Amino acid sequence: MRKICVLIFLLGSFTVQQESFAQYTTGIGVRAGVTNGISVRHFVGQESAIEGLFHTRWGGLLVTGLYELHKDIRDVKGLGWFFGGGAHYGTWNAKNSNRSWGDNSVSTSAYGLDGIVGLDYSFGLSAPLNLSLDWKPAINFGEGGFWWDEVGISIRYVF
Repeated sequence: MRKICVLIFLLGSFTVQQESFAQYTTGIGVRAGVTNGISVRHFVGQESAIEGLFHTRWGGLLVTGLYELHKDIRDVKGLGWFFGGGAHYGTWNAKNSNRSWGDNSVSTSAYGLDGIVGLDYSFGLSAPLNLSLDWKPAINFGEGGFWWDEVGISIRYVF
């Protein structure tokens, strides 16, 4: 009987450790690439997360909201991939704008839809950090066109 209890305890401990290594609840950090800014990701389910970005591009400020689905890559502990989509809104002041579209002497705004796909690595119990590499293309309604070049790397403190 004692052997069975020890075996159940060990299997339970291993299962809990695996789940906590693969996923975190919330991560806050920085995203660098074509756009630079702050990233906040919060898991709302076992494989689903919402991510908010507050970032800059061409001298303007943008806010992006994303819904992401996360999947494990079983061969590498802590590594996964994700995909999803969302929307963004940004503003540019005529005094600070250096955007590649429109008239830079006029203040403007842009809004549109975003997609995202990337790799995600969590260090698990060894360090409270998460790294992500992603591609986030966006299409704008009105001015701005298609932004295909948004590649970024994020590092987050997780808890």
